[in-house]
Amino acid sequence: MKIIGWNVNGIRSCVKKGFVDFVSSYSPDILAVQEVKGIDEPIRIEGYEGFYNLAERKGYSGTALFFRIPPLDITTGLDDDEFNHEGRVITAEYPDFFLIDVYVPNSQEELRRIGFRLAFDEALREHITKLRERKGVIATGDFNVAHRPIDLKNPKQNEEHAGYSKAERESFQRLLDTGMIDSFRYFYPDKEGAYSWWSYMFKARERNAGWRIDYFLVSEELDGRMKDGGIYSSVLGSDHAPVFIDLT
Repeated sequence: MKIIGWNVNGIRSCVKKGFVDFVSSYSPDILAVQEVKGIDEPIRIEGYEGFYNLAERKGYSGTALFFRIPPLDITTGLDDDEFNHEGRVITAEYPDFFLIDVYVPNSQEELRRIGFRLAFDEALREHITKLRERKGVIATGDFNVAHRPIDLKNPKQNEEHAGYSKAERESFQRLLDTGMIDSFRYFYPDKEGAYSWWSYMFKARERNAGWRIDYFLVSEELDGRMKDGGIYSSVLGSDHAPVFIDLT
């Protein structure tokens, strides 16, 4: 089974840049999309069903799942309704795992939204922990944090900036400490220069001055099923690259 996650930074814009062709070419069993930003009508992809969780604020945030294998059940949001107005979480139940599609809030300039973001992190950890009482969990999406210095081009210059503050990195580590595996580092523990997001400014993508902030996190119960995982860094259409995992 192949699962792909992609922050498309506006699905309507990404469709114009080859989104549907990408899905057809790479043929995931499940595609988890973040930052949908709203749609006038559902995107149709041959062979796939789609499910959306859109923000109440038009043109903002939002997540979507496209799947060839229908889930047993599908829900949106977290237990705390404070976090359920921006379309940030979809949970799909399959026979032997839960899949979470998540778009973690950005802490924004001067970390002005970090309190909301850290509280969201805690609610997400609780959600994952509760699901794991029933079966394994796979969480994919834009987590808006570079975990370690190896995960961004310029760590020193970005200390205490959004996405690389100490508080955000420690919060992400607490999630890993519950028994979630960063699948990319599972396969490539020391690989440098592997990023999933680049600023549109200063030709960052051409220079590969990026950040790895998009993940597949897999609960330890499922570690034996991971065959491969990585980043499709050459795929364009967004300021993020798609990430993937292959499972037995």
